[in-house]
Amino acid sequence: MKAPLILHVDENHPLLVEGLETLGYKNILAYETPIKEVLKNLHNYSGMVIRSRFPVNKKFIDAGKNLKFIARVGAGMENIDVEYAQSKNILLIAAPEGNKNAVGEHTLGLLLSLMNKLRNGHQSIRQGNWLREEHRGWELEGKTIGIIGYGNTGKKFAEKLKGFNVTILYNDILPGIGDKNATEATIKTLQEKSDVLSLHIPQTESTNQMINTSFIKAMKKPFWFLNTARGKAVVTEDLVEGLNSGKILGAGLDVLEYESASFRSIFKKANRPIALEHLLSAENVLLSPHVGGWTFESHRKLAQTILNKIKIL
Repeated sequence: MKAPLILHVDENHPLLVEGLETLGYKNILAYETPIKEVLKNLHNYSGMVIRSRFPVNKKFIDAGKNLKFIARVGAGMENIDVEYAQSKNILLIAAPEGNKNAVGEHTLGLLLSLMNKLRNGHQSIRQGNWLREEHRGWELEGKTIGIIGYGNTGKKFAEKLKGFNVTILYNDILPGIGDKNATEATIKTLQEKSDVLSLHIPQTESTNQMINTSFIKAMKKPFWFLNTARGKAVVTEDLVEGLNSGKILGAGLDVLEYESASFRSIFKKANRPIALEHLLSAENVLLSPHVGGWTFESHRKLAQTILNKIKIL
């Protein structure tokens, strides 16, 4: 009996390939194979392992007529036509548990860096300045933190915050998923009370452009804004408007609206949007290249999580 074939279209931690071999699968590595070639041979595979190299749409799924599962080594499934895959009885596997700690820590790092003006102070000193008053920061203690999306990463961020003596509120589409670290609240309550707002939501129709002018104006207090979830949840022009007006005190962004579906460079366009140019130059904005869940530890954890889920199929 031939070993079932698993197609890998993105490179991951070696333990995933090694573990699948131990389970009796044969791995085919196609990290650089053009999509046309992948489609041509996809019917040969029982499973496929991806990250975000290309979208798995209806055409892709139809070509993989023998696929039993598609495993995405990451948290979200937005690059997969989930409904159509499920209609073809293809099991979809993700690993949101694998990078939740990394994202929680990264989000906290963004917040502390913003509130204490760490990047600005560092750059100022490198330029030969020693400006203490200009780099006076704010303390996190006593603030109210609003978290939208209380799944794996939202919960981890709340856990990291507990030692700072803050009030933590959360809102999620699912009711009753709270824990000892945060109190469930309506969006309206978050808008009324939050000093900090952090997004931990998937990319869906309901979250697309959630943070816009209307949402920002409904916030009662000036606030710090964090997004380590998905860039398309934010209308960047409206975010910049909020920064310029002072309603948003600062923004820590690991994701941007301008990323491609594969989360690659935002710099491919010759003429960059004006809003993006503002983010790149603003002193109260801190950017990172979609690496919140991209630590050395999470690289291994993500692969191990996928392997553990395939083991029990």
